Amino acid sequence: MPGSVAAVRASANGSCVKLPRPPQRRRRQSKQGRREAVVQDTREVRDTDVVIVGAGATGLMCAALAAQRGRRVLLLDHANKAGKKILMSGGGNCNFTNLYTEPANFLSQNPHFCKSALARFTQWDFIALVSKHNIPYHEKKLGQLFCDNKSIDILRMLLAECADAGVTPMLETSVETIEKTQEGYALATSAGPMRCQSLVIATGGLSIPSMGATGFGYQVARQFGHHVLPTRAGLVPFTITDQLKDLCNELSGTSVDCLVSCNGKSFRENILFTHRGLSGPAILQISSYWLPGQAVEINLLPDLDIPDWLARQRNDRPNAELKTLLAELFTKKMAALIGEQWFVSKPIKQYTHAELEQIAARLGAWQVVPAGTEGYRTAEVTLGGVDTKEVSSKTMESLKSPGLYFIGEVLDVTGHLGGFNFQWAWASAHAAAQFV
Repeated sequence: MPGSVAAVRASANGSCVKLPRPPQRRRRQSKQGRREAVVQDTREVRDTDVVIVGAGATGLMCAALAAQRGRRVLLLDHANKAGKKILMSGGGNCNFTNLYTEPANFLSQNPHFCKSALARFTQWDFIALVSKHNIPYHEKKLGQLFCDNKSIDILRMLLAECADAGVTPMLETSVETIEKTQEGYALATSAGPMRCQSLVIATGGLSIPSMGATGFGYQVARQFGHHVLPTRAGLVPFTITDQLKDLCNELSGTSVDCLVSCNGKSFRENILFTHRGLSGPAILQISSYWLPGQAVEINLLPDLDIPDWLARQRNDRPNAELKTLLAELFTKKMAALIGEQWFVSKPIKQYTHAELEQIAARLGAWQVVPAGTEGYRTAEVTLGGVDTKEVSSKTMESLKSPGLYFIGEVLDVTGHLGGFNFQWAWASAHAAAQFV
């Protein structure tokens, strides 16, 4: 079976020489009691040009492109299948890029870092690859491109590119130790020792640990002297624990087109009430800019001049109750709940001018202070990561340890929702693949 450890050990990709593993001590029982014996592991060392750790979107892309240059590539992953997150992305349809990708769509403490890679491998380049494999796709909204069928189309495309280029996949293979050598790097893995000239870390971040996410990439970075910026969950739902939780629970499943703002950033998309708090595209977007304790401002009626609308309703329909009027803008249930819980619904003519101003302010600038987020469990990305000031923006190579590369989400580069993180995966993978 391609990708299995047994199949890989039988492969002729790369020369192998015998080199003992570091001694391991094993205790044996005897009549004289326990004694220690040194056991030597004589498994062969696999020599290759490039080892890529992480068989997700970024690793697969880098492996294919590097192998197309004639490099001998081993692609390792501790999971039993490649590209698991690809399969679940975009609701199963894989939002694989965005037509409007530009550096402004990315967060980083070093905002200029992503520019070079994004310019050298654009959304149009990836679209050309998708078209080459005859994968049907469509624009959903705001430049977001999705597969017409399922995410597996993108995964099969990447696997086919890897196979055609001669990449050797090694799944269910964990890396135990990494050492710098004069020629490159030496790895002890569960499939045996390996040596390579170039080592690429494409292990991603901490989001969705149930899919196998770990902090391995950050550990490697620290081992070789890199600064790792604090990490936190991004593109993640908010949790609510105060008096608003009852409202969120009552409205669970209700979606509203809103303008959501925090820390000088605003996003106009839907919010979704959940039994735990708030979600939906606009909330996921703003969560990457929110910090604990801060308020998020939500304009529930971004297309309306709310004070003017209220004034007109008072003039034209003075006897209509507020909740009746709001039911023309929201669902009846939502209108009734906010009409009673926020304002005490009554005929519009009975509100004073000051009360109408308060209603307008609440609808146009609802202040919500989340208790927190759902965390890495449901986060789509991890903010922070390997400090890009210590990585070449041209090659993705470490400036601290030659021959070591970091690509994708493990770096301190995080895209907005809408296909931007996939485009960073493709672009950073391409950048490294030209030099490994």
